[in-house]
Amino acid sequence: MKLDTLYQNHVSGLYRYLFSLTNDHYLAEDLVQETFYRAYLYLENNELENVKPWLFKVGYRVFIDHWRKGKRVDLGEPHLKPDEQTPEKTWLEQEGLNRILGLIRTLPPNEAHALLLCDFHQLKLHETADILNLNLNTLKSHLTRGRKKMRLLLQKEER
Repeated sequence: MKLDTLYQNHVSGLYRYLFSLTNDHYLAEDLVQETFYRAYLYLENNELENVKPWLFKVGYRVFIDHWRKGKRVDLGEPHLKPDEQTPEKTWLEQEGLNRILGLIRTLPPNEAHALLLCDFHQLKLHETADILNLNLNTLKSHLTRGRKKMRLLLQKEER
C-alpha cells in the first residue's frame, strides 16, 4: 500500500485518537506526523496485512514516547473543529462530546484507552489488546470496568 493512500485512509481516525489522548490540536498533529514518519520507515521494507490497528499501535507508542520524555499533557477542555453544520447543532454535538471525553479522562488510563479504542474508534478487541500490549482478558476487564464507571458517571450527571 502506498503511503499516500495509507495517509488519506487513516489520518483522520488517527488524529482523533491522538487528540483524545493529548487534548492539544498541535501536539496531536505532530504525533500524527511522527506516526506516519515511522510508518514510512517501516513500510519501506515490510508489508502489512492489517494496517489500521498497526498504525494506531504506532501512534500510541509515539504518544507514550512523548509522554515519557517529560512533556506534560493538558487535560483541559478539548477544542474541536466545527464541521459544516449549523452553529447550534455543532455546539450541541461538541458539548456532548466534551462531556463524554471529560468523563473518560476521569477514568484510570487503561480503562480510558480501552474505551477510546474499542468504542470510539471501533477497533476489535484483539487489535486493541495488541495496541495497549495487554492480555485479551485483561483488556476485557478494563473495558467492562470502564463502561460500568461511565454509566455510573452519566447517571450521576443526569441527577
